Parts: sequence; structure tokens; C-alpha cells
Amino acid sequence: MLSTPFLMATAALLGLVIGSFLNVVILRLPTKDSSIIFPASHCPECKTPLAWYENIPVFSFLFLRGKCAHCRTTISPQYPLVEILTSFLAVAVLKTFGPSLEAVGYFIFAAALLVIIFIDIRHQIIPDVISLPGIILGFLFSLFSHHLRWQDSLTGIILGGGVLYAIALFYLLLRKQEGMGGGDIKLLAMIGAWLGWQSLPFVIFFSSFSGSIVGLMAMRTQKKGGSTRIAFGPFLAGTAIIYLFFSKQILVFYRLYFLGQ
Repeated sequence: MLSTPFLMATAALLGLVIGSFLNVVILRLPTKDSSIIFPASHCPECKTPLAWYENIPVFSFLFLRGKCAHCRTTISPQYPLVEILTSFLAVAVLKTFGPSLEAVGYFIFAAALLVIIFIDIRHQIIPDVISLPGIILGFLFSLFSHHLRWQDSLTGIILGGGVLYAIALFYLLLRKQEGMGGGDIKLLAMIGAWLGWQSLPFVIFFSSFSGSIVGLMAMRTQKKGGSTRIAFGPFLAGTAIIYLFFSKQILVFYRLYFLGQ
């Protein structure tokens, strides 16, 4: 279903605003005893509260030339990047699923994945407060979805968590060290809940492939050999976002490649 230009523009603007809030979540959620609601937006360096014109998504960053108006500290480019990406996700979800409750649900899922990507890159953790409720919400979503059967969601949860747990356990027994955190296991279960078990082969293969390439590059750059560690969550989450929007093409490829149909 094609959306009207007005709806697309509305989704883009709403995505920018929500992206601004996601930046707050990314910044504060990993910090113990920190609220994502209070205090109001302020400069992380000088703690000065931001005026409304300093808090306009993307435009304030450009207007202030990437610096705090009070202490002149450089503002991280993460802020406009997250806002722009969230805006793109909002438009993409609307274009893919049309103006519907399903589009709202998938946007929430995609926004959660975006938060996970940036938190895991910075802190190498995937907060349970996102993944565990995400598993439950994904299954509940399947009860009302026209694109996802509850049986596929439930199977996705079991297989998603089970496959990565088995891989992590095998690596631990083989190398006597942890190779994958529990956060990754819960994240894949969450992805299975929202996208169904059919998504798991692509998500596991493509995230592992891309993660291996980046890992080899990191080993060469950091010169730490086998002790090099990179966050795997961003690869899982990013691949899940790709599957969300290109699942039909991917499933067609499955049939052509594996079944010859």
C-alpha cells in the first residue's frame, strides 16, 4: 500500500522527534540509577539545560555547528545520526506496511533495535530491559499481526535463543572462555519473536559473515589476535532490520537457491 506524501512527511518528522528521545535512552539507559525522563535535556559536559531552539532534531546541531552554545564542547554526531536513521525507519515502515497498527508495532521493534545497536557499540551490553520485554511484546504482536503467525513467533523465540545458546556453550567448552554474551542470545530470541523463525537463517548467517569481516579487520588494527572483542549485537540488530524490509526478496532467494523453485 502506497502512502500519501502528507503521511510520509508526517512519519519523517515524527521519526526525527522520536529519534531525539532515543538519543536520551541511548545515553542514559546504561547508566545506573539514571532516568530517561528526568532531568530535562541538557549538555552532557556543562549540564546546562537546553532551550527549545537548542533541542530541535538535526537542525539545532547544524545551527550550533556541532558545539554546545554554552561551553562550546563538541556535540557527538551520534545525535543527528540517530534522529535521521529513526526518521528513515519511520518512513520505511509506513511505506512497507501502510498506515496501520502493524506499522506502529514494527516501528517500535525497529527503534528498539536501533537503540541496541548504539548502546552495544558504546558499552558492549544489550540491556535486558529492552530485549526481555521485546520478546514478550513480539509474541503478543503476532497474535494480531497479518504478517506473522503466533506459531512462527513462538518457534522463533525458542530457536533464536536456543541456537545462539548452543553456539555459545560449544565455544565455551571448546575454548574455555566466553565467546558470546547472554545479551546476544536474548536479542536473537527477540528477533525471532518479531520476525518469526523464517528470519533466523538469514539473520544468523549474514550477521556472522559481516561480523567476521569486521572482526578480522579489528584484529589487524588492534593487533590483539584472538583476544580481540567486538560487539555482535549491532550485526544481529542491523541484519534484522534488513530482513524486516526485504523479507519477501530474501525468502524468494531461499526458494531459488535451496529448492530450485
